[in-house]
Amino acid sequence: MSRNLFARAPNRLGPGFWAANRKALLLLAVGLLALYVPTIIDFIHGPWRGDRNSHGPIVLALSAWYFYFQTRRLVGQGEPFQPHPAPVAGWSVLVLGLAVYVLGRSQSLALLEMGSLLPVLLGLALILVGPAIARRYWFAFFLLLFAVPLPASVVDVITQPMKLAASWGAEQLMFALGYPVARAGVILQVGPYQLMVADACAGLNSLFTLEALGLLYMNVVRHESVFRNITLAILIVPISYCSNVIRILILALLTYHLGDDVGQGFMHEFSGMALFLTALMLIVVVDGLLRGLSLRWARWRGKEIA
Repeated sequence: MSRNLFARAPNRLGPGFWAANRKALLLLAVGLLALYVPTIIDFIHGPWRGDRNSHGPIVLALSAWYFYFQTRRLVGQGEPFQPHPAPVAGWSVLVLGLAVYVLGRSQSLALLEMGSLLPVLLGLALILVGPAIARRYWFAFFLLLFAVPLPASVVDVITQPMKLAASWGAEQLMFALGYPVARAGVILQVGPYQLMVADACAGLNSLFTLEALGLLYMNVVRHESVFRNITLAILIVPISYCSNVIRILILALLTYHLGDDVGQGFMHEFSGMALFLTALMLIVVVDGLLRGLSLRWARWRGKEIA
């Protein structure tokens, strides 16, 4: 397939490669859309509607954008390496992915149906260009893992400790601010109102989305400092936790001062946007602090960094 369907590769991966194989790439794109658009539509009306997996469409959109962003970057830079297709490995991975898709689609197994997208795309990348291009898109493939719905039993086991920790954090903040608050598990009693911390406020969906957002920020910015990258990646988890605590605190304060209709109505949905904005601001602030530490470390070692 790599020799018959696709034109002979130019001496480097750049605009010439994409132009020479435009028709074949268009055909593959149509095939992917025919397979996965019905799946995405079904997921929007099914697994992605609930609180457990509502992060799916966001993560999928982030992954698609990163595929586009990385492609533009490669085309613009004209990466100086020749495509070396790996048809044996590529076809093996592609056939495996298609078999998983057929099984998941026919048996309504969401984990397999959406999870098949990763090996299908990876197999096509290996057939088209080879391991070199697959490595360039590794982060987009990694992001796709966050869009795969996990079994409910796994989600429940992981989510409960997260909700307990976020509830405890919100309780401590409200107590420090002088509000009448008590907690029993994931239920907060704020004055006359009783609030239960749901999966959407402190579950896997928010953690996965915030992790994806933070990792995307790191890959787009592309810091040269290893210390800065590793530290920021580790700090994304506590940043996600702090963002969830802030969301719960805001909803509790709105409910306490303005009533249950306000706290659980439009503002409850709006707080989701506030959550991601808060997380993004925290990531940028922490990144700025890490930049200062990296500069100090570089000066101490007698080096300059960007």
